[in-house]
Amino acid sequence: MEKIRCKWCGNDPLYMEYHDTEWGVPVFNDDKLFEFLILETFQAGLSWITILRKRENFRKAFDNFDYKKIANYSEAKYDELLLDAGIIRNKLKIKATISNAVAFMEIQKEFGSFSKYIWNFTNEKPIINKWKDMKELPATSELSNIISKDLKKRGFKFVGSTVIYAHMQATGMINDHVAECFRYKEV
Repeated sequence: MEKIRCKWCGNDPLYMEYHDTEWGVPVFNDDKLFEFLILETFQAGLSWITILRKRENFRKAFDNFDYKKIANYSEAKYDELLLDAGIIRNKLKIKATISNAVAFMEIQKEFGSFSKYIWNFTNEKPIINKWKDMKELPATSELSNIISKDLKKRGFKFVGSTVIYAHMQATGMINDHVAECFRYKEV
């Protein structure tokens, strides 16, 4: 019997693997939360599959998503990233990744971890939606608006409400698997 999945992953093996093993699984690890934050900011205006296909290139280009290293990138490293055809070579998104790494560590200093900060918005547990159809899924929510506004106030860039909502979905802060999807009950 074939598994019922959220329709957005279609038949693409990479998308299906991501859907089946990562999307919507609660993430509390700061390193992983930062990785998703980088990937989501680069995804703004693009499709998620484009980012997934370049994920390992991003990992290599951005020192395995090590925010401590990224926060200290030199102008030379920035220039090197602009020449890296394996990633999305957007000047503003690359600059934002560097400044977001700095802001990320400021939140860690204030809250003990980025995880404590971000999960505080949902009282440390996932929001469980019960969508019947993919058409019901919103691109933003009141909560993503609030988190986006707070992150911007703290110096983050490319963290609009749509990016934050996608981040919340990816990191399991929201379970947006449709109710008939086999992963709905698993996550």
